[in-house]
Amino acid sequence: MTEDTNLSKEPGTHKEFSQDSIYLISYPKIVFLYPTLMVSVAAAIFMTFAGESAHIGGEREHVAEVMALIFLGVFGFNLTVLAFDFPRTTSLTLFFLGAAIFMGAWMILRFNPDIVPPLTNLLKGLRPWANSQMYWLFSGILGLIFICVGIYVRFDYWEVKGNELLHHHGFLSDLERFSAPNLKIDKEISDIFEYLLLRSGRLVLHPRNEPRAIVLENVPFISSKEKQITRMLGALQVQVRTDNS
Repeated sequence: MTEDTNLSKEPGTHKEFSQDSIYLISYPKIVFLYPTLMVSVAAAIFMTFAGESAHIGGEREHVAEVMALIFLGVFGFNLTVLAFDFPRTTSLTLFFLGAAIFMGAWMILRFNPDIVPPLTNLLKGLRPWANSQMYWLFSGILGLIFICVGIYVRFDYWEVKGNELLHHHGFLSDLERFSAPNLKIDKEISDIFEYLLLRSGRLVLHPRNEPRAIVLENVPFISSKEKQITRMLGALQVQVRTDNS
C-alpha cells in the first residue's frame, strides 16, 4: 500500500502545529524478533522456578515441552517475517488458510489417530525440551543485540524541523541538511506482519532540489510520523503565506 503526500496546501487548511522536531529512525529487521525474546525470557523464568520438576521425567515435563513448542513456533514465525514480505491481502489469506489446515489436521489426528498412523506417531514423538540455561543464553544474546541496535541508531537518525531535514550520523555527530518546504512523502506498507508488530513501514522522502530520494526502512509507527510531518510542514507554509500577505 502506498500513500503520497504532497505538502503544498492552501492557507488555512492546517491548524497550528507546535512540535519543534520529529525524529525518524530506520531500524534493522532484527527488531521484529522481540516476540521471540519475550517468549524466551518467559520460558527461562518458568524453567528456573520449576527446577527439577520441569526436567525429563519430572512432574512438569509436559509443560516444559509445550513451552519449547511455543518458543519454536514463535521463533519460526519471526524468521518467516524476516525472510519474506507479505502483501496485505495475500498474507492474510495464506495465514488463515494455513491456520485452518493445521487446526483441521490436528483435530482429525487427535480424534482419529489411526487414520495416518505414521504421521500420528511422528507427532507423538515430537517432544522438544530445553533447560533454563539455554533460554537464558538465547535471551542474553538476543537482548545484547537489541542493546547494540539501540546504541547504533542513536548515531544514525533523521530529524524533521519546520524548515529543514537533518541527517545525524557518525560517532562525531556529522550533519547533513536538506530543505524541508515542499517536501514530498511516500508512505509504503508492504508487509502486513511487520506493520502489526511495530506499526512500521517504508518512508520515502523527496526533498526539493535533490536528485535522489531518501528511503527509510522499518520506521516504527509510520502512520503517526507521516501525519505529524504533514501537520508540521503544512502549518509552516500557512504561517509563511500569512506573513507575506
